[in-house]
Amino acid sequence: MIEDVPGTGKTQLIKALARSMSGDYRRVQCNPDILPSDITGVSVFHPREERFYFRPGPVMTNILLADEINRATTKTQSALLEVMEERNVTVDGETYELPRPFMLCATQNPIDFEGTYMLPEAQLDRFMMKISLGYPDAATEKSLLYQHKQGQPVDRLTPVTNMEQIAEMQHEIRSIYIDEAVTDYLLSIVRRTREHASVLLGASPRASLSFLNAVKAFAFLQQREYVLPDDIKTLAPYVLAHRIILRPESRLDNVSPESVLKNILQQVHVPVAMER
Repeated sequence: MIEDVPGTGKTQLIKALARSMSGDYRRVQCNPDILPSDITGVSVFHPREERFYFRPGPVMTNILLADEINRATTKTQSALLEVMEERNVTVDGETYELPRPFMLCATQNPIDFEGTYMLPEAQLDRFMMKISLGYPDAATEKSLLYQHKQGQPVDRLTPVTNMEQIAEMQHEIRSIYIDEAVTDYLLSIVRRTREHASVLLGASPRASLSFLNAVKAFAFLQQREYVLPDDIKTLAPYVLAHRIILRPESRLDNVSPESVLKNILQQVHVPVAMER
């Protein structure tokens, strides 16, 4: 999930990611009149054969971009719940498996923008990470202007990997080692989000699993075969902040999920000795 104001490159970032992998890519522009079947697919009756055929929706792909997801109604947003959790869709009682590997990326505008709907907590919890790009600095924005002189930079990208290699990397990430002490450290952070005085609803067990997978993937990208406590501290705001629901009175005191996590990370003891 990428949340930021319009025009900061959210969609372009995901398109660039998709072009770097030689897999199928689909984009859904979310708006208030889009229906769940516009995403999952629909059964179409064939008069001559007197039977229904499944016409797949854009979700039948390797990388799906739900652009401005919070402009769709909650009914359409909930259509993605099964996709995100089960990796399949059910239409008219029939279940269809999605291509593997599959990744759902979404962009959204800040919730106080006109024409946006809040995502249900259950759906937010299914996004492994939530990030924000922000505005570029002056030098980066100037470089951006020069890059667009020759057309859209994303269109000039070529694949650097494919879906088979992505699947192999996913298999390798599962075998990344995490010490019991580091696992306890991760769990302590998650559990503290449920006990914090400013928090109404803390991170779920699903968040713990997402957190574990995220830090393993981060260690893999750092070319390590094991997870460090610093990996957990680095990723905690991106994996947990969007899963924390604050008490109403806490918002009045300008408390944010990020400040809650910062407070928790300062309190939880960091393991210093690990055995492999």
